[in-house]
Amino acid sequence: MDVDLIFKIAAVGILVAVLNILLTRSGREDQALMTSIAGLVVVLVIVVQEISDLFDLIRDLFGF
Repeated sequence: MDVDLIFKIAAVGILVAVLNILLTRSGREDQALMTSIAGLVVVLVIVVQEISDLFDLIRDLFGF
């Protein structure tokens, strides 16, 4: 597991948190919620890609 993956997820989390605070304080709660959902989707895509790479590695290792 790369440390780079952890940094990517942390960067997305920090960015979403800052945007969420700014949008909530300006009275745009709907856009803040959509930003949070978009950040969650981005992190899930990153994690699914890593899991896919892991399965490919296991498949190559065992020769399936």
